[in-house]
Amino acid sequence: MSSEPSFPRSPSAEPSGVCLIVQPIHAAGLARLRAAGLEHRIATDLAPATLAREAADCVAVITRNGGFPAEAVLAAPRLRVIGVHGTGTDPVAVLEATRVGIPVVNTPGANAQSVAEHAIGLIFALAKAIPQADRAMREGDHDFRYGARLVELAGLTLGLVGFGAIGQATGRLAAALGMEVLAYGPTRPASHFEAIGAERATSLPDLLARADVVSLHLPLTPLTRGVIGSGELTRMKAGAFLINTARGALVDEGALAKALAAGTIAGAGLDVVSGDALAHDHPLHGERRAILTPHVAASTEAALIRAAERVAGQVVDVLAGRRPPNLVNAEVWNRRRQGEPSAEFPA
Repeated sequence: MSSEPSFPRSPSAEPSGVCLIVQPIHAAGLARLRAAGLEHRIATDLAPATLAREAADCVAVITRNGGFPAEAVLAAPRLRVIGVHGTGTDPVAVLEATRVGIPVVNTPGANAQSVAEHAIGLIFALAKAIPQADRAMREGDHDFRYGARLVELAGLTLGLVGFGAIGQATGRLAAALGMEVLAYGPTRPASHFEAIGAERATSLPDLLARADVVSLHLPLTPLTRGVIGSGELTRMKAGAFLINTARGALVDEGALAKALAAGTIAGAGLDVVSGDALAHDHPLHGERRAILTPHVAASTEAALIRAAERVAGQVVDVLAGRRPPNLVNAEVWNRRRQGEPSAEFPA
């Protein structure tokens, strides 16, 4: 980690109190909190009961993929803001927070470049069989190259399912490699596609049938959960790769394991899985066509600094009465909880 930056302390800063840090964030974010007059406390574990107990006297919470459950929201009468270090808010009880007047903020785009680079890295690893080649070299198999099926990426089509900040960043990198970019983002304006020379897919089935690589960049919602199942995998090309750096539950992992074993698709690169981890006996562990990484795509130093500073800055904004730039539940702003505990949940 780099040395901790310092922020000038504003004599007129209004915030005070304790911010619960559910999971570690970069020191740059903690420095931003301290500069505004906030103390911080590190959660001892992620159990809902623990978070409820340790957030009870806090004015703010910053969390990552560990989330913040309804039980903890209701146990914190002084809580005035929940900050999400990252984009996805699915592990946070946003509806409960909104009901009791607590703004939720996040940091879309802070990790976009790093996650996009990781997605491209997984594509390279699959196309060039890098893990298998490394293993072969260490085991003395110098004839590996004669039987390996290696793929040149230039001229192939990358299909982006989701075209937000991370999807667009991935598309820019792929275009620089000479790949054709096809993207499915029904709500995105034409200018986003034109900016990187991407073609707009007419539908998800259209994209799946045409792409040589399918890369997922969607939030997890009831509509997107299991968006890639056995039917979708069957629609993909036999030589296609599936990349998931978004949310594990977007993919039916059992169906994926079967598709890889049957040769329905050629490979998969997953930085995320459903839950905290795959069961130790999950068939994907033994699948040589799958490359698995432990949710590290956003964990570069640069991305961690950006996310920590942005989420801390927005926490300070809310506590100081300033509307933050990335307000997830915008409808709560004019009736947000302020200062003393609310009448509904007195201290």
